[in-house]
Amino acid sequence: MITYNEQNQTFTLYTCNTLYQMKVDHYQVLLHTYYGPRIEECDLSYLIQCADHSFSPNPNETGYDRTYSLDVMPQEYSTCGVGDFRLPSVELELPNGSRSANLRYTGYYLQKGKYTLPELPAFYSGEEDAETLIVCLEDAAAQVTVKLYFGVFEASDLITRAVQIVNQGTETIRLCRCASLCLDLLRTDMDLITFNGHHLMERCLDRAPLRPGIQSVGSIRGASSHQHNPFVILCDHDADEEKGLCYGAMLLYSGNFEAAVECSQYESSRFVMGIHPYHFCWTLAPGESFTSPEAALVCSPCGFAQMSRQFHRTIRNHLLRDPYSHRRKPVLLNSWEATYFDFTADKLVEIAKEASLLGMELFVMDDGWFGSRNDDNSGLGDWRINKTKLPEGLESLVAKINDMDMAFGIWVEPEMVNENSDLYREHPDWVLHIPGRSPARGRGQLVLDFSRKDIRDHIYRQLQAVFSSAPIAYIKWDMNRSLTDVWSAALPAERQGEVYHRYVLGVYDLLERLHHDYPHILIEGCCGGGGRFDGGMLYYTPQIWCSDDSDAVDRLKIQYGTSFCYPPSCMGAHVSAVPNEQNGRITPLETRGVVAMSGAFGYEMDLKKCTKEEKAEIRRQIQLYKTHYDLICQGDYYRLSSPFENPSFTAWEHVSADKREAVVSLIFGNQRPASPFHRLRLKGLDASLQYQVNSGEKLYPGSTLMEAGYPLPPVQKDYQSLQLYLTAGS
Repeated sequence: MITYNEQNQTFTLYTCNTLYQMKVDHYQVLLHTYYGPRIEECDLSYLIQCADHSFSPNPNETGYDRTYSLDVMPQEYSTCGVGDFRLPSVELELPNGSRSANLRYTGYYLQKGKYTLPELPAFYSGEEDAETLIVCLEDAAAQVTVKLYFGVFEASDLITRAVQIVNQGTETIRLCRCASLCLDLLRTDMDLITFNGHHLMERCLDRAPLRPGIQSVGSIRGASSHQHNPFVILCDHDADEEKGLCYGAMLLYSGNFEAAVECSQYESSRFVMGIHPYHFCWTLAPGESFTSPEAALVCSPCGFAQMSRQFHRTIRNHLLRDPYSHRRKPVLLNSWEATYFDFTADKLVEIAKEASLLGMELFVMDDGWFGSRNDDNSGLGDWRINKTKLPEGLESLVAKINDMDMAFGIWVEPEMVNENSDLYREHPDWVLHIPGRSPARGRGQLVLDFSRKDIRDHIYRQLQAVFSSAPIAYIKWDMNRSLTDVWSAALPAERQGEVYHRYVLGVYDLLERLHHDYPHILIEGCCGGGGRFDGGMLYYTPQIWCSDDSDAVDRLKIQYGTSFCYPPSCMGAHVSAVPNEQNGRITPLETRGVVAMSGAFGYEMDLKKCTKEEKAEIRRQIQLYKTHYDLICQGDYYRLSSPFENPSFTAWEHVSADKREAVVSLIFGNQRPASPFHRLRLKGLDASLQYQVNSGEKLYPGSTLMEAGYPLPPVQKDYQSLQLYLTAGS
């Protein structure tokens, strides 16, 4: 619910558990007054105090009143160059060369339903699920209008933010910074949680208290990156899964981003999130506008668990456009670790036969099927069937796979090109490159300039020919290097600061075409694993390969960190062979299955090398996943212990919406002599119900399982697993 109080000029945004308020003050500055637990509505600007602060300038319209300064006022969208020295939200370069932005309130609009953003991913809704508020600000001297978009999903405690900058003047201006959200809080006694890592170990939780100055994470790699994720948390020092105030913020963007917090000299904090200002400069001719990516906020007064579940539900119901939203996704087998580049059609058919006999339903042909692709250094850009490997073409292969009652999927990497390809030989100028410099290679490949529509059209025509030649059910869209040498031949020198963003828009454009033309195809995103795991990609690819590291023990940390924002159903997770390809670790097949089935489940191994006992275990895992699919992929998710803090075991739980069913998964760590006995306290159950555990005769009260816990059996080997299936008694 959104209200406007005309008398005191306050906007109040209500969700089930929170309240967000801003106020237009007597100088027409839009102030941020409150965001936190839901309270009675009143004008909360009484919390803002004014005083004479040395070296904090005063706006001209205040005259000689030295008690009012933008440098200390909590603003809804911070200015720059006019007296506020903290993190700016927007920076304009005006025709006279000055850089400033001085914003004042001019009006607002209210509407049912959720706004949409041109060319950009965004949460969606019907009129009954959300409301929209648009607040208009203006820099009169610059003749620029700034429209602040707020979408309120009341039931989900989620508020979305976006910004549109419009040049209303008669001269061209340049936009040098445009944040998607600004959140000013009258406190600094908080922690900042970020999710960091590297290729093969993404989204590991890092927590640190706020300190004076600026703390930030971001990416200038052209993708949201393995190193830092565009999701962060601000929280109370003592916040944990069940208690404490926390703010979760995600950016629906797949390119360069920045999330920064500044603690001011007067113990207030400002959080700003949006496109990274590095190499960003957007030209706005008269009448033109720029729209920022969307950001989303969830405030939880009750700790991280509630915040995560609100994100999970809203992402599943209002962001994903999943062809399997109302049916079970198939269990897949990916061919990569079974064949790499060395395969024939007959070899793939034999692998698929093994998969079909074990209960798998989707066979994915990975890299190596196109052009002259026999290694990392050739073929990318030539999206046509390699007739040496597939002499009868794709249609024949797919028909044979379909005859086994298996769907067929295929791997592509459309954004890249190898120098050893027909495409590069014909169009060497189509890659991102700086004139006079030889471009850097990554994984033996160069980056196509996806900011250019002609290049995207050429790639799409090739993909269309492939995807229309046979019934394709799944696409794995990969990206295996960061962007360098970012310069486009299609833009003049003064507009090269637009290339990074135009590249991302180009990727979104091609994915949107695929979604429109092939709505039945499930697209899985990938960027060397989890290098582009963000809300922007999820809008187009409703599941994302979580990491190239498929080791079950490493995946505990990766999937744990990912779960703070993103639902398990989005996490591509496979059982692979041991010793693990990435780290050489050997873990039990049962353990690998327990970890992988907590995401979008599949396998990636040569099944012909499996023993009879291993195949029996795989059949059991697949049947288990199919039986509990709705519970795992649609249930509420609870983190029961942290792999970063508890060396003894890592545990998590999926609970049905009616709390009558739950599945608990647990992986033990390295064992030691004379290990202590452990008990596991469950969460999310109905305290008044009685539960069976693994179909046993004994009934356990829900309150007992949550407060006293469940005893864990002793184990004698490393990395053993345990699963508990709880059903409420009649």
